[in-house]
Amino acid sequence: MPEFDALRNDLLLRAAWGERVERPPIWVMRQGTLRSESPELVNGVLAGRYLPEYHEAKGENDFFACCRSPEIASTLTLQPIDRYDGLIDAAIIFSDILVIPQAMGMTVEMLDKKGPHFPDPLRSPTDGQYEQLMNRNVDVAQELDYVYQAITMTRHKLKGRVPLYGFCGAPWTLLCYMVEGGGSKLFVQVKTWIYRYPDQSKKLLQKIAELC
Repeated sequence: MPEFDALRNDLLLRAAWGERVERPPIWVMRQGTLRSESPELVNGVLAGRYLPEYHEAKGENDFFACCRSPEIASTLTLQPIDRYDGLIDAAIIFSDILVIPQAMGMTVEMLDKKGPHFPDPLRSPTDGQYEQLMNRNVDVAQELDYVYQAITMTRHKLKGRVPLYGFCGAPWTLLCYMVEGGGSKLFVQVKTWIYRYPDQSKKLLQKIAELC
């Protein structure tokens, strides 16, 4: 097991535990994908790809290439911590919820000004892809090794300044993307899917949950 420096700022953790804290914790959401028309606000801090050093570190790499590079992902995670030294109470690992469908064998692309796109979404349990997903033995430690590397690298670089936390998409959210082929407002395809194929939906949701 790697050894890490002792945590010096546990404000966000204490707030998460329900303890009374001296002030609200502040963090910057490292939102790397365009999922809405307007920027998000997280505890009063503008989220998004606004830092000039973000574009410098990203270079010519596409979004998922940045996620798959532990060094780039770690660098992007630390940028708001370094820029606003002493003002930020937590770091969030640079990644995406859709690395799970990728690990399952689906192709996910990040289209400029549009967001995530599945060129071959799930159509039905008989389309061949569903069976492949269900039968595939996914070794999470191997398929998502780059995430673990980025986490370890980032914790070493943080030197205990703030906690590092991650995130994961709910199984239903991931299923929506896998069936819709991207973002949706009406979710017509996935609603139709679960209505027509309830048993297959439960099995796929269970597999996604186990991977998450």
